[in-house]
Amino acid sequence: MNLRLSGLCLALTLSLATSAATASDPAATSAAGSPQIGAFGIDLGARDLSVQPGDDFNRYASGHWIEGYQLKPDEASYGTFNALRDHAEEQVRGLIEGLQQRTDLAPGSNGRKIRDLYASYMNRTARDAAGITPLRPVLDRIAAIDSKAALVEAFGRAGIDGSDAPFGLYVGTDRKNPDRYQVSLGVGGLGLPDRDYYLDGDARFVKIRAAYLEHIQRMLGYAGVTGVDAKTRAEAVLQLETALARPQWDRVKLRDRDKTWNVRTFAQLQEQYPGYDWAAQLRAQGMPQPTDLNISTPDVLQPVIALIDATPLATWRDYLTFHAVAGNAGLLSREIDDAAFAFDGKVLSGQQAQRDDWKRAVAFVGGRGGLGDAVGELYVARYFKPEAKAAMDQLVENLRAALRRNIEQLDWMGAATKAEAYRKLSTFRPKIGYPSKWRDYSSVTITPDDLVANVMALRRYNRDDQNRRVGQKTDRDEWFMTPQTVNAYYNSTFNEIVFPAAILQPPFFDVNADAAVNYGGIGAVIGHEMGHGFDDQGSKSDADGIQRNWWTDEDRARFEQRTKALGAQYNGYCPLPGQCVNGGLTMGENIGDLGGLSMAWTAYQLSLHGQPAPVIDGFTAGQRFFLSWAQVWRGKYRDESLLTLIRTNPHSPAMYRANGPVRNLDAWYDAFGVKPGNTLYLPPEQRVRIW
Repeated sequence: MNLRLSGLCLALTLSLATSAATASDPAATSAAGSPQIGAFGIDLGARDLSVQPGDDFNRYASGHWIEGYQLKPDEASYGTFNALRDHAEEQVRGLIEGLQQRTDLAPGSNGRKIRDLYASYMNRTARDAAGITPLRPVLDRIAAIDSKAALVEAFGRAGIDGSDAPFGLYVGTDRKNPDRYQVSLGVGGLGLPDRDYYLDGDARFVKIRAAYLEHIQRMLGYAGVTGVDAKTRAEAVLQLETALARPQWDRVKLRDRDKTWNVRTFAQLQEQYPGYDWAAQLRAQGMPQPTDLNISTPDVLQPVIALIDATPLATWRDYLTFHAVAGNAGLLSREIDDAAFAFDGKVLSGQQAQRDDWKRAVAFVGGRGGLGDAVGELYVARYFKPEAKAAMDQLVENLRAALRRNIEQLDWMGAATKAEAYRKLSTFRPKIGYPSKWRDYSSVTITPDDLVANVMALRRYNRDDQNRRVGQKTDRDEWFMTPQTVNAYYNSTFNEIVFPAAILQPPFFDVNADAAVNYGGIGAVIGHEMGHGFDDQGSKSDADGIQRNWWTDEDRARFEQRTKALGAQYNGYCPLPGQCVNGGLTMGENIGDLGGLSMAWTAYQLSLHGQPAPVIDGFTAGQRFFLSWAQVWRGKYRDESLLTLIRTNPHSPAMYRANGPVRNLDAWYDAFGVKPGNTLYLPPEQRVRIW
């Protein structure tokens, strides 16, 4: 699970440490220059000193900024991470535009493909002139569906067509044997963000459904569905999706790795879930038939099969047509693009305007679905220094030592479980910066004047790349993020923590900032990802990445008692009237935040080697550390975006990531003198300590 960040990278150089830490500590302050932010790495002007730290630490740390920042028309939300993403886009744009000036790019080279893909996206004149025409072959195939067999084939082709389907077959890692790939089968096919958007009676969702109906009708109109029955046909599509949503699991249940592990042989799949031609969908996807597969939500399959049979082919054709137009709208004319944005952007996210074309082009070309590794190779060569990797390697080891110290001091975990935890911690594999090998795009044909053809080619490339894995040994060197992404993730099946190149930058890390600030930033980020190996779901995999119970029953019960208490805290955070954070959905990320911050504080203490922490400009080390954490999470949301986040995202809203963990840490109370009567105050016996 990633930390939900995005952004850029600044070149990093190391220098000698001050007395606050040793020379081997890359988080230590340097005398070589000034921090990018403030006098020691904190934006003191962002604080609202009218707010007591113990009443709303987020507002105390960032309230002046929160009140002063006005969301731009194209922003659904904005915060530190958005600012970093914006800078990264500028950097990548510079790299791409540099390619546009070159005349020596060989046909078929990565540089030529990047340049041509970007050019095809930016050519609005050609896209506007073409209108819906580039999508016509897809729409014609959908219109020709005249049997259930043809419908199943269309479901299998949906990934290439940019449409959708009720069943999805994809290739992942076998959770019981991380050395092999395994096919998984899931149920989806919804156009709204979550099943609750179809079923919840709250007025907000009623309004969204009404707008969604108009959106369906509008998209069908571009495919030629007009006249008196257009609304009736759109209503049938909405009714179909509502019926499809009803049996699906909620997101809390979907997080449970024990419940979503249901392996069957392919023969058993056919026997237990008859009435659907599974082999035909595999053939349409070009996927080899597996010997076995994992069924994520087995009790949902039969109701969906019955729905497929009970729904007229005409409605399924409209469903596929709608999703094909909506799913490709951003590649088509301005008119179609803006019409889709009227729902996807304005209704669901609250945006008032589209992002600039060049920003969207950069995000696509440099993303995993575009030519992300090819762009990443250029990015690393320009912006990532070997010293940055060395710094990150050392920081990871510092946090590893801190987590071991924290585990040693746990009074609720027994020796047998601790031994397994130590082994898992010792086998954490950090990946820093960029992959050891880049994806090979030589088979992809890109032209400068046909965006839809380019996207189809990339979709086929990614499909084929997935299909070739069936029955093969896993590639443990593979990355699932591009180097130019400011983000991090933990992969439980490989027991690895992954930090792309762009993570080492302010406010996470600044070579010239105070050590306490760096530990409150990048240190807590590293700790967060390590914490995912020990959260409510990551803790179900062992040191070898195998999903199994390595806990004693008594220790697991004590662990779950603590996670339940943490979940109850977050259930009480309600950013909108009647809409509260789901402590079960956000449990893993909340454990990651709490554990990461605790580990980072321990790591900072260890870095002092018994020496007193310095006071800088009147701020103690604890104050600097926790202010750093809070300012990493400063942000603003539009209500529509916030609603989508709390209903669908496993991460809590930013303000609760600032406030939630600190109220469970004694060091925060000491740093800011938080007392009974303060809003965030928790009695010591109610403070949750997990890691």
